[in-house]
Amino acid sequence: MAGSVSRAVVDAFFKVYAARDPNKLEAFLHDDVVWTISGPVDVLSYCGTHRGKEAVLDLILRTIPGIFCFTSYAQETLLVDGDQVAMLNRRSARRTADGRVISYRVANFMRFENGKVIANLSLIDSFDAAEQILGHPLTVHVSPGIDAGDVVAL
Repeated sequence: MAGSVSRAVVDAFFKVYAARDPNKLEAFLHDDVVWTISGPVDVLSYCGTHRGKEAVLDLILRTIPGIFCFTSYAQETLLVDGDQVAMLNRRSARRTADGRVISYRVANFMRFENGKVIANLSLIDSFDAAEQILGHPLTVHVSPGIDAGDVVAL
């Protein structure tokens, strides 16, 4: 299939990404990469959309490490189809400010072009991550007449 990415390239990218090696990571990013992390920006300041190789490298190598240091990156599921990649993983990290350990799941949806990441959408379990980062449960407001046991916060 034209434009497809090999499983070996995807595995190599995630290995370099987990290690946060700046020189090797740069080689895997397209100049016009768009990197989006979905989540509450006011609690998880690294969330949002970052455009271009320089902005993405700054996010991965400076911004995120200023908040926490990843201690583990466990891949649960990986699917490669043509130039598209979907992955579910669990990340564990230690907060830089106080050493608190956090762990949450992330789904990544990526597109590769010529062996380089050109698009990434990361969907994190932001409710769980935000509670861990804040160090307390988030308040869920329940409307009158609704049993709180039936409420799911999204």
